[in-house]
Amino acid sequence: MSYRVLIVDDEPEIRQGLRLKADWEALGLTVAGEAADGREALERLAGEAIDIVIMDMNMPLMDGVSLLEACGERHPSLRCIVVTGYEDFQYARAAIRHHARDYLLKPVSQEELAAALRKVTRELDEERALKAERETVQWRLSQYYKQMKEHFIVHLVTEELEKEGAVRDKARLFQLDGWDGSAVRFVTAGLSERKRAADQGPGGRTPDKLRLPFELICREFAETYPFETPVFRDARYPGLIHFVLPDEQADAFAQALRQCVHGHLAFEPAVGVGRPVAGFTAWKEGYLSSLVAWNLAESDINAAPDRQTESMHALTGEHAKLLQRYLSQGDLASFERAVGKELTDAFRESRARFVKTIFQLYLLLDSLAYEAGAPLDSGDQLWVRPEMALDLDSVEKARTFLYRLGSKIYRTYQAGSGDSDESAMLAAKQFIDGNYMYDLHLTMLAERFNYHPSYFSELFKAKIGKTFIQYLTEVRMAEAVRLLRETPLSLWDIAELTGFASASYFSSRFKRMYGMTPSEFRQQRSGSPHSEKMQFRKN
Repeated sequence: MSYRVLIVDDEPEIRQGLRLKADWEALGLTVAGEAADGREALERLAGEAIDIVIMDMNMPLMDGVSLLEACGERHPSLRCIVVTGYEDFQYARAAIRHHARDYLLKPVSQEELAAALRKVTRELDEERALKAERETVQWRLSQYYKQMKEHFIVHLVTEELEKEGAVRDKARLFQLDGWDGSAVRFVTAGLSERKRAADQGPGGRTPDKLRLPFELICREFAETYPFETPVFRDARYPGLIHFVLPDEQADAFAQALRQCVHGHLAFEPAVGVGRPVAGFTAWKEGYLSSLVAWNLAESDINAAPDRQTESMHALTGEHAKLLQRYLSQGDLASFERAVGKELTDAFRESRARFVKTIFQLYLLLDSLAYEAGAPLDSGDQLWVRPEMALDLDSVEKARTFLYRLGSKIYRTYQAGSGDSDESAMLAAKQFIDGNYMYDLHLTMLAERFNYHPSYFSELFKAKIGKTFIQYLTEVRMAEAVRLLRETPLSLWDIAELTGFASASYFSSRFKRMYGMTPSEFRQQRSGSPHSEKMQFRKN
């Protein structure tokens, strides 16, 4: 892209001479036009984009001094080169005072003009590059912020929460702290997967081919909705989009979303609205209820909420841990008994409660399968084919289906290298890689993978080659180095986003590991100190 030049002089032959004295194309410049005086120049500057002005100082109506002054006020980014035949100190002083980039005396040689033009072109190139870099940094920062915010929400709705204070601090960082004390409902939306062949849209489009435009439409709709609406995806359920709404806004939002998606894609999505919950500790339960509601909406199963089912607690917490413990230990008999008891109790209450319990138990098993790296076959994915729940019309059928899924998960626990401890430690390592920014501690991780903390600590070091603390710190530091290089985030923000307790603790650990403070590292990043040159020091 060439820069545009305006030549201003009251003598036409001078303007023509300047045109002929430079190889404009070679300099990356284009002469956009001419003006005979300062007033005419200002009119042109007001109506079109100009980057460089070459001007005479002694002109009628508005001289060069007045033009320089006006340009400084109205067009501060403009580069001005003064060319005059009057070797007068007053003119030179005025040119300098108003930030003229060069002052040339007539007659101007080709070399002098070319040198002056190259000088201002370099300045413009540097300014443009700096602007582009700032825009890139802001974009990266914005994208990183959005990704981390979604990651935090997914963490809230899928994991056991860390200390309340740490959760609130991160919620404040992502401007979610106001949601903790409010009653909210989760809304889950997805295009109908069960109408793939029967309900094709224009051009043979089916819902599974429209996932990307569906997601983009949902995100844009959430951004333009009158009320703040956090939106996120859960990798376990591709094709589904989830929203967090104030309790009183959820139903209206769901209806408006249906209409919006149908208007753009000619498909009406299945939308599930969860039950109201309050406080971050209840978000996991609220999210699960929206998944259950979506499955019911997608299957067209008539399970209208009543007082019992609406207040029914989601099968999470201790129940999930119990099921996971049975599977990891290979106690399939106890697993089957626990599932059967839940199904029997629900079946005795009502059909609606029974169907919801099937979906809740399935979603818990699906989550365990995802964590264990045992993706379920499409024929087993109830969330993709929720109408299958209609066939599970007895306790025995439902228990058989869920037991089969549990058996697959158990076999995955026992598979791999044949070393279940090694598989568990690799899973623990993967969990740290994805959750380093949270308050991870050895006892919590040991409990998650069903080990005694002392044995887990020894096993982790033996299988991974580093202690739990060493590995966690190195993962956090690697991300901190990336943020120091690629963003202008403060040390407080970087410490917060990488899981360190405070900026001062982060700085001290950084210096111990790399031999310099984070600020010193950032100052010399123009020299591109690559990570391979930064050796970890022994703790």
